[in-house]
Amino acid sequence: MSNKTQSDRMFETLRGDILACRILPGSKLRINDIAETSEVSLGAVREALSRLGAEGLVIAESQKGYRAAPLSVEDLRDLTEARVEIEQIALARSIAHGDLDWETNLVAAWHRLSRISERVEGETSDQWALAHGAFHEALVKACGSAKLLQIRSPLYQQTERYRRYSGVVGRDRNVSAEHKRIFDAAIARDSAAATDAIAKHLRLTAEIITNALKLEERNDEGRRKRAG
Repeated sequence: MSNKTQSDRMFETLRGDILACRILPGSKLRINDIAETSEVSLGAVREALSRLGAEGLVIAESQKGYRAAPLSVEDLRDLTEARVEIEQIALARSIAHGDLDWETNLVAAWHRLSRISERVEGETSDQWALAHGAFHEALVKACGSAKLLQIRSPLYQQTERYRRYSGVVGRDRNVSAEHKRIFDAAIARDSAAATDAIAKHLRLTAEIITNALKLEERNDEGRRKRAG
């Protein structure tokens, strides 16, 4: 296997593990251990980590190697507002320019998402997560700007990481109804309603995750005090 192929495989594997929080935020990424476990070259791992750094999923520390990027309430708020802006622009453009193929693909994406259970044994279903991503991508697919979609993609992936880590977004909330409101407005070509619905949807997600992260911080602080 060529070094380039190894690097691509490691990039996809590590990226998937970081986004799904199988590699926890802040965890040290030991190049030698990864290379040995995955049976790839050190160079392939370094190249993959460098690419992940460009996506903001990994941070390089001087003389210390790499870590999975940490999570913070401030970062989530910043990500969410950036994503709201980009999603609203891309969705409005898709509604204005989307053709029958766009509508057909959006209907199919919505149908699939609506038929999959979000949670399996208390955890977010991987199938639902894929369908969820496909639905949000289908909404903006006809925006007509490859650059806009390039900007959107890492913002979506990074906010998904927060959602997967918190594991609470689907509780006490009708996520399906929120998606249905966005879908109905988009199919009706009601740009104002669709962009308003998606902004509320994203901000509510961020609010719930923020509360979960704050609770975790308080719990960690309490455990440290009791241990001390």
